Parts: sequence; structure tokens; C-alpha cells
Amino acid sequence: MKDPLKEALQEQLIAGRRSQILDAATRVFATKGFHPTTIKDIAREAGVADGTIYNYFTNKTALLLGILDRLNETDQRATDFSQLTDISQVSKGEFRSFMMAYIAHRMLIFKADEFRIFKVLISEIMVNQELREQYRQKIVEPTMKMAEVYFQQWAEKRVLRPTNVRLTIRAISGLILGLMVEYVMGDETLEEEWETLPAFITDLILDGLRSTQA
Repeated sequence: MKDPLKEALQEQLIAGRRSQILDAATRVFATKGFHPTTIKDIAREAGVADGTIYNYFTNKTALLLGILDRLNETDQRATDFSQLTDISQVSKGEFRSFMMAYIAHRMLIFKADEFRIFKVLISEIMVNQELREQYRQKIVEPTMKMAEVYFQQWAEKRVLRPTNVRLTIRAISGLILGLMVEYVMGDETLEEEWETLPAFITDLILDGLRSTQA
């Protein structure tokens, strides 16, 4: 008979070791880049034997996917969106505050190390077909589908105006991604105004550019 307490402890140990390895991989990739980094480098940084890495990740691509999954906060996304649980009672002001806080959080995650790991991830995604396909299948598509459900409910309750929900989500995601790419390319305006962007983006998305006097 299985011991639930023992199984729970084992799961915590596995999750802890996995997180330890991902932390180390993030630091080494951000410092050395993807291709120059070896499994030995990551093992040394994590303080484990080389073989231990392979108990959790099959190769460096799997490590990058793990980092992407963690940055995406895949397990937390549903909880984040469900903060607005009683959709029928959500005011437009509450939705605006939620969106601004959510965008600010997502932008802060990637800027935490001045986009060093973001640069590594985005450049490798562009050339690594295996990583790109797994990232889309395992992380991007499930996240988009989950978001679509909530946005559709908000649209039905007139918190948002009826629109093409699938395109809306991708446009918002692409807007934020594009701004991060522009930032790492050295855009001085974005460097100066980065802290104000969440509020600006929220207003742009919810209010648009049309003059109220038009």
C-alpha cells in the first residue's frame, strides 16, 4: 500500500531538485549563451553530478523548455485569470486594474535580469525547430486556449466589447513580445518609459486611439 505522505515528500524533493537545476541553467545560459554552455557547466552551477541533470532533463533543449514553462507560469495562469471569478459582478474599472497588474507582472518577470535570459530564449526559439514546436504545443497553445475561455466570458458579459477573441489574445501577446524585443535592441524611449508601459498598454487596448470628441 502506498504511503501518501511519503509520495508527497518525494514529489516535493523532485520539484525542488528540478527547480534547483533550472535556476542554475538560467544563470549559466544568461551568462554564457545557449550553445557555449555544457551540461557540465550547469551541473557545476547547480552543485550536482552531471548525470543528475539527465534524470530530470534529456538535453539542453529540454532545459530551455523548462525555463520557458516556468517564465510562462503555466501552472499559475488559470489562477491568475480566475481572480475575476464572479464575472457578472466585475466592473470595467476592476477589469482595467486586473489587466494593468497582469501586464506589469509579465513584463517584470522578463526584465528581472535585464532580459539576459530572454535574449537567449528568443534567439534559440528562432533557429531550434524542436524547441519551437514543443514550446508552441506544450506552452503557448494551452495558455492561449485557457485565456480564450476567460476573454470570451468577459466579452459575453460586456466587460469587453464583442470581438474576435482568438486574435485579440494573440495581438496583446504579440504587442508585449514586440516591445520586449525593441527594448533589447536598445530603444531609448522604452528604456526611459518601461515602468509606465503597463498602464499605457492597458489604456491603449481598452480605449484605443480614437479621440472621444470624434
